[in-house]
Amino acid sequence: MSERKQDFSIGAMSKRTGCNIETIRYYEKSGLLPAPSRTDGGHRLYGEDQLKRLVFIRRSRELGFGLNEIRALLGLVDGGNYTCGEVKALTLDHLQNVREKIEDLRRLEKTLAGISSRCEGGTVPECPVIEALYSLG
Repeated sequence: MSERKQDFSIGAMSKRTGCNIETIRYYEKSGLLPAPSRTDGGHRLYGEDQLKRLVFIRRSRELGFGLNEIRALLGLVDGGNYTCGEVKALTLDHLQNVREKIEDLRRLEKTLAGISSRCEGGTVPECPVIEALYSLG
């Protein structure tokens, strides 16, 4: 007796991966996730490979990779002829972007802390925070 491969509905894919149904559809439209087969009634049926790919995409998003970065990683994987060095290079580029964002957030934190420290929080309508937001620099 031959085993039938496991098929998942979009709802089952969503539950198994924690990925919103609309997001799964978006990944299909954007080409990150191959279009699934369909039942006679038009319902999507995903296989194990698509489930694994969606987990890969979801985990990559959790690590902050953008869609183009994920597309590049999947391009390497899909080609089947990738090296660990190529993956590392993409990851190091992403890490540099993360570090730059952290620096930006630190500057933002310092600015917001400075602005809010000048505000007494009283009942008067004059507020240094509002004044700072209206200023040019």
